Amino acid sequence: MPALKKTEHTGTIIWLGRVESRADALRSSPLAEVEARFEGIDGEDHGGLTRPSCSRVSTQYPKGTPIKNTRQLCIVSAEEMAAVAAEIGVARFNPEWCGANIVIEGISDFTHIPPSSRLQTQDGTTLTVDMENRPCHLPSPVIDEDAPGHGRAFKAAAKDRRGVTAWVEREGLLRVGDTVSLHIPDQRAWSPKGD
Repeated sequence: MPALKKTEHTGTIIWLGRVESRADALRSSPLAEVEARFEGIDGEDHGGLTRPSCSRVSTQYPKGTPIKNTRQLCIVSAEEMAAVAAEIGVARFNPEWCGANIVIEGISDFTHIPPSSRLQTQDGTTLTVDMENRPCHLPSPVIDEDAPGHGRAFKAAAKDRRGVTAWVEREGLLRVGDTVSLHIPDQRAWSPKGD
């Protein structure tokens, strides 16, 4: 019996990008298509099969511990980024500002899709969701370069809207305009009391 069930929820990739050097800036550069490999997206600074642990997993590992890279990609929702734009006072949120790799339109409450969900294109390229991507201060200076004075509001505005981190489960091409289907784990919500 399958452990993942395909839902009726689909979305469209409306933007793709790559962060070439986090040391220079979090800003991503737009692309029309990318080759998703087991290591992530070619040339993406967050790519690789492993990565040094960071604040996301600080209760499990000392900072810098080599771990499996489940944070190869940053995927955000067009609808959630529109809400962030309205809250920080800009007409449109540029996905480059937050280092996005993929913007998906059409899946409601995107930031809260279950961990371990799959996003699968019509051609079979499949991304596995690791977890919610928590907002941080790093996009603020990038936003301020293009929209001075608006970056500081990002962290609060992006709470529950920052999208998810993900990794490549099945290699293949990702293109602007691709349709993605949402597959979720077929299990009840965790309840420590067994409710």
